[in-house]
Amino acid sequence: MAQTLAELARRGVTLAPSAVEDTIEKNINTVAEQLRIQVRSAWRYFDASALADRLVHNARAFEESSAAEGAGHAPMPPVGNPELALVLAGVPDSLAQTGGDLYSVIINVAVNAWMAGHIHGEDGCTGCDGSRGPAGHDWEARMRKITEMQPNITK
Repeated sequence: MAQTLAELARRGVTLAPSAVEDTIEKNINTVAEQLRIQVRSAWRYFDASALADRLVHNARAFEESSAAEGAGHAPMPPVGNPELALVLAGVPDSLAQTGGDLYSVIINVAVNAWMAGHIHGEDGCTGCDGSRGPAGHDWEARMRKITEMQPNITK
């Protein structure tokens, strides 16, 4: 795995070590099954450089297809956004409510931060006026109401 990660780094691509490890394990098991040999014998067919080439190709193809389809980065609110402060201020309570389930808390924060960014990005943008439908949204009123709750943005 370390050799594959080094090969990826030389090519300028960073992937999670766990993803690389899973890919290697899957490939080795597939070779062992197809050749009807033991897994330890399949390692002689492993080439870290070739795997790195395939992973780089896949990563770049994914980036290109995402760009071609217009997929951008997930909207996130700016750091000073009071709604983000409100979401983050709820983390301790959320941890207590879930009995310390960090996964649930992270999912909750991610979804709510994404939603805050989405609202900030669309509703706060004068260029998006026609895309909000006939009812529209009052982003400024939403931010005033949240600010009245006095979330501490710096915490």
